[in-house]
Amino acid sequence: MNQQTLKSEVISVSKLLQYPNLTIPFYQRPYKWTTKNVIQLVDDIILHKNKSSYRLVTIVIHEEKNKLNIVDGQQRTVTLILITKAILNSDFRKEIKNPELIQLLSSLDRSLFNPTFQNDISIANIQTNYKEIERLVAILDEETIRFLLTKCEFIQFILGDISEAFQFFDSQNARGKDLEPHDLLKAFHLREFSDEEKQQENKVVETWESMETSEVSNLFGEYLFRIKGWAKGHSSRYFTKDQVDLFKGVNINKIQNYPYTEIIRIAHFYVDNYNSNFERNIDRNKTNFPFQLDQTIINGKRFFEMITHYKTVFDTFYDSLNDSSKIDEKAKEIIKVINSYEGKGRIGDSYIRMLFDCAVIYYIDKFGFTDISRVIEKLFVWAYRLRLRHQAVYLASVDNYVVNEFNVFSIIKDAITPQAIHTMHFDSMQLTELKSSKTADIEALFIKLKYYDA
Repeated sequence: MNQQTLKSEVISVSKLLQYPNLTIPFYQRPYKWTTKNVIQLVDDIILHKNKSSYRLVTIVIHEEKNKLNIVDGQQRTVTLILITKAILNSDFRKEIKNPELIQLLSSLDRSLFNPTFQNDISIANIQTNYKEIERLVAILDEETIRFLLTKCEFIQFILGDISEAFQFFDSQNARGKDLEPHDLLKAFHLREFSDEEKQQENKVVETWESMETSEVSNLFGEYLFRIKGWAKGHSSRYFTKDQVDLFKGVNINKIQNYPYTEIIRIAHFYVDNYNSNFERNIDRNKTNFPFQLDQTIINGKRFFEMITHYKTVFDTFYDSLNDSSKIDEKAKEIIKVINSYEGKGRIGDSYIRMLFDCAVIYYIDKFGFTDISRVIEKLFVWAYRLRLRHQAVYLASVDNYVVNEFNVFSIIKDAITPQAIHTMHFDSMQLTELKSSKTADIEALFIKLKYYDA
């Protein structure tokens, strides 16, 4: 990074909130702080009010022409605006005696940063938090308010280049413990939106924003990351910042016209053109982009559409498996047993279920429900033979099984028809191989399917 483009200084809360050209840019996530976050912030300020100063967080700003865009620090900044507004609107403001504080509050009255929000999530959280803040502010004394505005500080970094601002944001947060890998992916793909796609941004990102952090983390860490990684033959135990490149692809408007990009370029522009044609106002038809888990990712809008697509896939997965029109009686029995056997609630057994689910989802993603009952039987035997062979199952056990022993994901990836999966061969298990406990129903099913010599 060019150090000449980086300007840093320590600034007070009141100085930050009075920047005349401060903005919250369109690519920022909604305001998601809860009342718990707000209470913790106020409690921290009260706790440290006897110190000479209190360092809050780093704030990263991109200086763009006459605007100062907040790249990192939006959540806390918005909360401090709400606290300051509540102070300015409070009844006890009239009782303040300190001339310096009176003058500062008058200045804030005139020049307090007043952002606007369009996102419903942001608006709802702001309304809820402001009510809580009004109650909290009522217990603050004059010295605490003065401490908040003049002695609570940010370390401010201002950069003149948007790429460097995000690079700095990524590097700062990569050293911390709060930023998740999917947060870095969101920031990356928002930057990859083309100018034409900007107007669609709120709608495209809507599903992502509506999900709780745990939902996004689970979607990536438990399923998408492992399926994509295992399909490549890679160890895929934990989704960390080191693996985010797995979900970065091509910017369709910037990538050179390589032969391999032709198919995705055609699909990308055809889908948009089809959906924007005047005739869609008549026939009300719409086509979705044909996402595949192992395809090259198109950066920007398509990435968020992909997440929306796979959230729907995972949300409806279990209902699909239980659909009587899709699976036969043998497959229904398999699903019933893995949902109910005695040891299913153990951590190791949850890893086995995750393995089975990932494999079935990957198959459905490629071949739909063609021959799904036969495939469920094969994937059940493949996954749960690992359970039967071990007294204890760890994530490492599952990962090693896929990568080093029998990689079903690579078979599905290379398959041209479902036959490659439902013709997989497994030797029958022997009594001497059985190491597990609380798996009697699984063992009985293996015997019934003739995969276990009792």
